[in-house]
Amino acid sequence: MKQKKKIFEQHLYHNIEDEEKTEEYLDSSLPLIGLVVMYFNGLEKSLDSIICEIFTDRSDSTGLIVLHKMSYATKVELFKRFSEDFHFACDVEIEGYQKLIGDLRESGRLRNLVVHADWENTDDDGYTYVNLKISKNGMEQEYIQFSEDSLKEIIDLIITTRDELRDYWEKRNEELYK
Repeated sequence: MKQKKKIFEQHLYHNIEDEEKTEEYLDSSLPLIGLVVMYFNGLEKSLDSIICEIFTDRSDSTGLIVLHKMSYATKVELFKRFSEDFHFACDVEIEGYQKLIGDLRESGRLRNLVVHADWENTDDDGYTYVNLKISKNGMEQEYIQFSEDSLKEIIDLIITTRDELRDYWEKRNEELYK
C-alpha cells in the first residue's frame, strides 16, 4: 500500500476529479472490504475463545466478563501477558510466538485502516483519505492507496494470523500437558 500526505490548508478537502472512476474502483473493492471485516471478526472471536480458555476451560463466562467491551488491541496485550507468563513459568519458548504477536497487531492496524477509511473520498489514483495528523509541524491529511491486491494481502494476513493463533495454542497445550 502506497501512502501520501497533503498539507492541510483551510478546509478538509479531497481532490476528486473523476467520480465515475472512483465509483468503479469502489464497486470492485467493496466486496474485499467486507471480507476484511468478516475474516477479522473471525480472528477476534478465535482470540476471545483462547483468552476465555486461559481463565478456565469449564465455562467461557469468566473470560467473557473480562473481555466485555475490551478493544482488540487490549485483548492482544492481555493474550501476550498471559502467554509470556506461561513461557516464563514453564521455561519454554514456543516457535512462531513473536511472529504471531506481530501479526495480531498488524492485522488489527490494517483492519482499522480499512474500516475507518473515508471511502467516499477516494481520488482518481485510488488514494483514500484515512487520517488527519496533527503535530508541531502542522496538520497533514494522510491518504493510503488500497489496491485490490493490497486488500487481498490484508485478507491473507488475517487468515494466516488466525491459523498461526490456532497452531500456537496447540503447541502451547502440548507443552502444558507434557
